[in-house]
Amino acid sequence: MRNENSNRQSKYFYAAMYLRLSREDSDAGAVADSGSPGGAGATFKAESNSIGSQRELIRSFIREQEDMELFDCYADDNYSGSNFERPEFKRMISDIEAGRVNCVIVKDLSRFGRDYIETGRYLDQVFPALGVRFIALTDRYDSFSADAGERNIVLPVKNFINDSYCRDISTKVKSQLAVKRRKGECLAAFAVYGYRKSAEDRNTLLVDDYAAEIVRRIFAWKIEGMAVSAIAEKLNDLHILSPKEYKKSLGLNYRGGFTRGSCSKWSSPSIRRILTNEVYLGHLVQGRTERVNIKVKKRVEKPEEEWVRVEDAHEPIISADDFAIVQNLLKADGRVSPKRKEISPFMGLLFCGDCREQMVRRVNCYKGTEKVYYICSTKNRGEGCSRHSIEEAVLKELAGTAIRRYANDFLEQEKLFAQAKEREANLQAVISYNKEIARLKKEQEKYYSLTAGLYEDLRTGVITKEEFGRLHGEFQKKAENLAAAEGRQEQLVKEMFKAGVLSAGRLAAFQDSLELKEIDRHTLASLVKRIWVYEGKRIEIEFYFTDQYQAMKDWQAGNEADADSDDRMAYESAESRTSPTRPGTERGA
Repeated sequence: MRNENSNRQSKYFYAAMYLRLSREDSDAGAVADSGSPGGAGATFKAESNSIGSQRELIRSFIREQEDMELFDCYADDNYSGSNFERPEFKRMISDIEAGRVNCVIVKDLSRFGRDYIETGRYLDQVFPALGVRFIALTDRYDSFSADAGERNIVLPVKNFINDSYCRDISTKVKSQLAVKRRKGECLAAFAVYGYRKSAEDRNTLLVDDYAAEIVRRIFAWKIEGMAVSAIAEKLNDLHILSPKEYKKSLGLNYRGGFTRGSCSKWSSPSIRRILTNEVYLGHLVQGRTERVNIKVKKRVEKPEEEWVRVEDAHEPIISADDFAIVQNLLKADGRVSPKRKEISPFMGLLFCGDCREQMVRRVNCYKGTEKVYYICSTKNRGEGCSRHSIEEAVLKELAGTAIRRYANDFLEQEKLFAQAKEREANLQAVISYNKEIARLKKEQEKYYSLTAGLYEDLRTGVITKEEFGRLHGEFQKKAENLAAAEGRQEQLVKEMFKAGVLSAGRLAAFQDSLELKEIDRHTLASLVKRIWVYEGKRIEIEFYFTDQYQAMKDWQAGNEADADSDDRMAYESAESRTSPTRPGTERGA
């Protein structure tokens, strides 16, 4: 033992100065300083852990040692101690394995690492096997002079405390971030394309006028019928910078994914991400993923119900109507033939009424004239169904007539509805006339009645306790689901009645459709969800805003019925004063 100690004392040491500072250290100071009694101490601790203070402390120690010189400094700035995936740490280990370093000096054990198991493995197995001396200055630990008690008791306890501290800080930081998400603060490192971070508040999104205009054009092109691939190609042809290249042009150190080659261009996935992102409605959806734990960087998807969604968090770029139209069109993203650049007015809207597959456009050229028609895509592939063939000219005429009739009726109902709103009509009366709410109530009452009847069946022995429990749970669940659906329908009517039936822009689209001789693409996409084509050139059109339309019609019909009832009561009252009749006699209208 004496010979071993003398060999250690005579050995010359080439020291590695290892420094580390993570975001968690400064966060710890910020958390404590924001309101806890120990705030000032926590802030001082964050300052004392700075890279500069660590370097000076270790350098001063090395200068006092006669048998030691500094080989190199290894500094991992902004790296967590919860794992050892750090570039400078790996470089230090490489130098140790190459025999260039035989001593590691840190300010304290937490600077080396906060993972209890891995830190213990390095100090108990790796470094002793490589003959490396380890010194933690403020913890007063030196592996060459430490006794068994320090190695086996004190050191593991300190490592365990550091590990626990890391977990505690992680929990505090997570809770802070959760609060910020619920407040509608943007926590992403970079603003999404179309927005920029506010200079005063980095968690606030402001509209980037140039990029926002590109986003609006992308949505407009999609509504016009362009495929996402065609939009990407058009943007590249116009030499418009992709989101990544645009951020780099602003001097931002942005390194995003989805990149191929040295210069990223617009692609179908990047267009689709823009077209489906609710951020352009002014909403923030955050917390979609989370890390497995503090020691594993891998992220996993969270269930959608756990996402944090805050509406009206910032200024919108796209209207809710246009966003809804685009989501509908994306379900049937069309393709334009490379030979024919024009876009069909029915692109993404036309479907077979029987097999529900999309219709395809065909052009028949004969003696210099073109005949455009649509057929079922299932039949076109030879997989069954029938042709459902219909000429484009006939389709335009049928669709135009139906759209003008619908728009005229809608605007008429909207006018009456608006008048009712001006008269401050009873909102509860509007809800009571809604047929869907009435249907849901009737269905709900049926299940409540069935639930009540189960008790009598159980008492008389018609069903067993097990059957009672199962059926009672099923009926209750169905009744609760119907109640929830009823609540959503009531909310629709309330919002429609209070905020107005539709936006001014959408009402203008209805008005414009009445004046068009031929229905164009924009009108079709703005008002129509689907057109179903059946054999015999018969079509059915599924319009947008049918819920609002039905609610207005229900209310108007109910209002007129009340008025007729009031007139009859007034008539009967007047007649009863002049010519009383026997009970049970009927009168004509």
